[in-house]
Amino acid sequence: MNTLRFVIVICLLGFAPAGCGAIDSFFMPALHGSAQDQIMAGNEAMQAKEYGKAIKYYKALKESYPFSDYMELAEMGLADAYFFDQRYVAAEEAYKEFESLHPGHKHIGYVLLQIGVSNLRQFKSIDLPMDYILEAKEYFQRVRELFSESPYAAKAEEYLRRCNRIQGEHEIFVADFYQRREKYLSAWKRYEYVKEHYSEFADLQEYVSRQSRAAYLKYQKKRSEQEYIQQQGSWKQWFEWL
Repeated sequence: MNTLRFVIVICLLGFAPAGCGAIDSFFMPALHGSAQDQIMAGNEAMQAKEYGKAIKYYKALKESYPFSDYMELAEMGLADAYFFDQRYVAAEEAYKEFESLHPGHKHIGYVLLQIGVSNLRQFKSIDLPMDYILEAKEYFQRVRELFSESPYAAKAEEYLRRCNRIQGEHEIFVADFYQRREKYLSAWKRYEYVKEHYSEFADLQEYVSRQSRAAYLKYQKKRSEQEYIQQQGSWKQWFEWL
């Protein structure tokens, strides 16, 4: 049985110069069918959560039938397939391409929301730069402002709150770093910034209020010690001059 299976694979590889193409033709005939065949196969693969297959079908349609009536569906389907396959960089690029090609599309609110979510999903840790979060917020704010009556606006509001939370935690991370390095003035200013700009998060407010007081007191103590040392130094120099 194993020998027979090996022979079948070898035969398939021998049908065309590119063996993988032969296997695709054998197991995924819709790749070489009509635009309708490809869009239907892609949609079926999406429903079955076979996102890798769906990507192949949608890409094949785009390459083989660039002027097809199914192109918009294939472009949207490709972006969604990348997204649900957790390939967020590719998803972001595909959604942005759709936006640039179809800025007035009836589902552009969804596309903008997905660009924001794709950026949010690329964010890894609060100790890293906030580039993904800032871009995500930009798109969520656009959805909220341009599509305020749509269900996407409510989702954008939820994601904006999540982004704000991440930014607040990032600011606290930086403030704590300054605190550990005994840069108390910088720490105090960061804590105060969080108090002013992230008041909606009660737990963060409780933490930064406590830390802000501690940082300010340590700053004042350190400054007093430095002033005392400087003063003592000036008196010492005066006596030495005498």
